[in-house]
Amino acid sequence: MVKPRDVLTIKEVADYLGVHSSTIYKYAQQKKIPAFKIGSDWRFHKKYIDRWIEKQIDGNGKK
Repeated sequence: MVKPRDVLTIKEVADYLGVHSSTIYKYAQQKKIPAFKIGSDWRFHKKYIDRWIEKQIDGNGKK
């Protein structure tokens, strides 16, 4: 079961990564970061964000 703080908003992900929220919004739209929509709002599962970070560090996040 997903705990409430496992699902993050754009602002929370931006704060977590230390970037502007517009960057996260753009990445979500371009499918560069794992995200899903609830209605018109983007949401991010922290577990998948952490995995995405690891891939970026390992250099496997390149397309």
